Amino acid sequence: MRILLACEFFYPSVGGVQEVVRQVAERLVARGHDVTVATSHIPTRSSLDLNGIKIVEFKVSGNAVGGLAGEVDAYRERVLRGDYDVFMVKAAQQWTFDALLPVLDRIENKVFVPCGFSSLNEPAYARYYREMPMFLGKFNHLIFYASDYRDINLAKAHGLSNFSIVPNGASELEFNTPPDRRFRQRHGIGEETFVILTVGSFTGEKGHRELADAFLSADFGTTQAALILNGNFLPRAARPGLRAAVGHGRRILRPVKWFLRGRRVPPRGIVEPIRVIVDAINRSTPTKRAVLVNLPRAELVQAYLNSDLFVFASNIEYSPLVLYESAAAGLPFLTVPVGNAPEIAQWTGGGVVCPAPQDERGYTRVDPKVLGEQISRLASDRPLLQALGGAGRTTWSERFTWERIASQYEAIFEEVIQDGRPQDTLAESA
Repeated sequence: MRILLACEFFYPSVGGVQEVVRQVAERLVARGHDVTVATSHIPTRSSLDLNGIKIVEFKVSGNAVGGLAGEVDAYRERVLRGDYDVFMVKAAQQWTFDALLPVLDRIENKVFVPCGFSSLNEPAYARYYREMPMFLGKFNHLIFYASDYRDINLAKAHGLSNFSIVPNGASELEFNTPPDRRFRQRHGIGEETFVILTVGSFTGEKGHRELADAFLSADFGTTQAALILNGNFLPRAARPGLRAAVGHGRRILRPVKWFLRGRRVPPRGIVEPIRVIVDAINRSTPTKRAVLVNLPRAELVQAYLNSDLFVFASNIEYSPLVLYESAAAGLPFLTVPVGNAPEIAQWTGGGVVCPAPQDERGYTRVDPKVLGEQISRLASDRPLLQALGGAGRTTWSERFTWERIASQYEAIFEEVIQDGRPQDTLAESA
């Protein structure tokens, strides 16, 4: 097959969308398919070939709500050229999808992965989402990551049935790596220390502050405990896309402003409260230690493999890859009910859900005290942690490796090519 994929950012940019596209695309290339990715121009990209994946760059920014700018016509012409067998675009609310809305009827064999509709409840996006069912109906097939979330529920509410549920996963190449027992020594962590890990970009939305506060209040008895807060800051290459985020509401505006100003250190309103809590932990609690790090990928995998509990307290998500990675590492996880995290806990058997309410716009707000109590309970129940970790690892190896996930994408693409009709009823798969 000749496959054209479109996503706002791609490797070396870091993020969930980028990772899913890369993992699936690399495996499709290994199976003999011709794969091209259309994406944003990034000055730091050193090659337009990534392990056999062809990359086509466009200097485009924005979205339908904030406005599109740059090489929009060139991108449309590239997609409309039709020199592929199947086309897939990933995520709404960004230019690789929004730029095609006026020409959807002219694109054949097209697949869309909505990625959660994060701004569905934002007033600025009201008209955009009123029209979304019409856009969805123009695709041959839709792919959702969850069986019960705002994107798939919108499709079901409007009678759409041309979709499949394809979960995310974690790399069998990375997580079949044996644990490096020197990891703790390298980072000054004792062998008997109870280690908690969380992973997520420092955007102010990933729950770092809530988790740090919960860790401060958690009771580990006399056991030494360490908290690893791993995160990255968006690179300069991400700035054009961020300019379009002004329509996402006030919660996005603050990060946009300081990224656009070139600040490599987050402002006080985003990460400084975490640093204050981290300093308080390290200064006043002899049995606890907390660190803010951005580990290289190979070392981060070792962090998964050498920790005791993964905790995820994010405010807004769709289908967090980190929970699949935790399961792949045999690392039990505690998560708030964000995105389809409860479903991932059920699917993998590898985690526990901490109760937390959502506000009127769908943001999850966990009480750090409640989260701290859940952490304390799990830390004191080693048999439960071992059972969760074992179940997660087994289920991941059977169902959630990228190799298995790529097979599902491949099957959908082949069916779309054979069928070639939007709005046809295709079997839902889990």
